[in-house]
Amino acid sequence: MTTTRTDDETYDPERPGRLLRTERDVLIPLLRDADEAAYDIRTCCPGWTVRHMLAHCSSALMRVVESRFEKGVYSPESNERDIAERAEWSNSRVVDELERGMTEAGPLIAKSEGLLDGVALGEWIHAGDVREAWGLPGAYGGSGLPDALLLLAARSRVVKTVALHADVDGLDSPLLLGVGDGVAPPARFIGDAATLIRVCAGRPLVGTRYELAGARESDFAIFS
Repeated sequence: MTTTRTDDETYDPERPGRLLRTERDVLIPLLRDADEAAYDIRTCCPGWTVRHMLAHCSSALMRVVESRFEKGVYSPESNERDIAERAEWSNSRVVDELERGMTEAGPLIAKSEGLLDGVALGEWIHAGDVREAWGLPGAYGGSGLPDALLLLAARSRVVKTVALHADVDGLDSPLLLGVGDGVAPPARFIGDAATLIRVCAGRPLVGTRYELAGARESDFAIFS
């Protein structure tokens, strides 16, 4: 895995858009090559098929592109309404919208000065969910992983998760997540980057190998 800085003191507003474009170039061809039945496969998100997940992802990005942020946006109820609005769309139309969102949302996320960075990270994690549902390698990994890890660290500080000192395979310095209280030492994680993403995103951990001391997995949830 590519070594990257983990002390990220200088904010890079281009990181979310770069992550989206990097993932777009891999995910969209994969989606276009899939047969229709693949969209009906269930994902790790309760109640959602791959089709549901992609409809959620495309609508979330188009809200950024079109600056539609009414009260309750991105709540479970809002997400379900967005999915329902696309119920009669073809799979290819959903993918077209997703591709547009992944292309156009980056500059607008950059202008939000960090407020919408979590949208880009969430999109990247959902792309991993699709790979996982389809039994493909590379879930929660790939060339976007360095940017995703830094967005993960930033997101953990925004939502004030428990402080975590993560010794991640392939990185030459620790990744520091969450917010400490100045008294208790940070929790400690040892393992690979994809597993750390799974822990923080609340994804299934069956078959993974890692060490976690000083906290529970639920202490690091980056999305409510």
